[in-house]
This record gives sequence, structure tokens and C-alpha cells, in this order.
Amino acid sequence: MDAVISNFRSSRHRQTGNQMVIYVSGVDNREQAAALVGKSVVWKTPAGKEMKGTITGAHGNSGAVRAHFETGMPGQAVGTKIDVKHPFSVLSP
Repeated sequence: MDAVISNFRSSRHRQTGNQMVIYVSGVDNREQAAALVGKSVVWKTPAGKEMKGTITGAHGNSGAVRAHFETGMPGQAVGTKIDVKHPFSVLSP
């Protein structure tokens, strides 16, 4: 599935470096977004490294999802494409 990284998950005074808000193509409501929970996401850096994460929940009512990554994401990831894969546990060995 194709998706685009929208921004870091943030609040008024904080920004979480390893959590991103993602818009998935074809998902336009909260129920469809909730069905994606548990799927893995992979973002490829310009150097070719893969950064893996997991969709943890819906974000708002317009179909956006929150994704939690293993490490902090660089700012250059915002606005780029990301792949949504089949479910797997990021923290498993």
C-alpha cells in the first residue's frame, strides 16, 4: 500500500521523533484506519537504509494513522512516500 508521511506526532510543546502521522491512499475514515493497526511500515532513506515501524492507531477522523518507529526519524522523511507491509512485530528478535 502506498502512503505519505505527513508529519511528526506532536503536541503543543513536544514533538516525538520516533512517531509519525501517515496518510494511506484509499483510507478516508477512522474505521478504515483502525483496520491497519499492527501492519508494518518501511521507509527507505536516500542512502538505501530501511527504517521499520508499526502502525499503532488511528489519528483523527480523516483516515490518518500513527506509526511508531524503532529509532528517531530524520526531518527529510516528512512528505516522502512510505510502504505499508504485512503485519509483523518490530520488537521481536
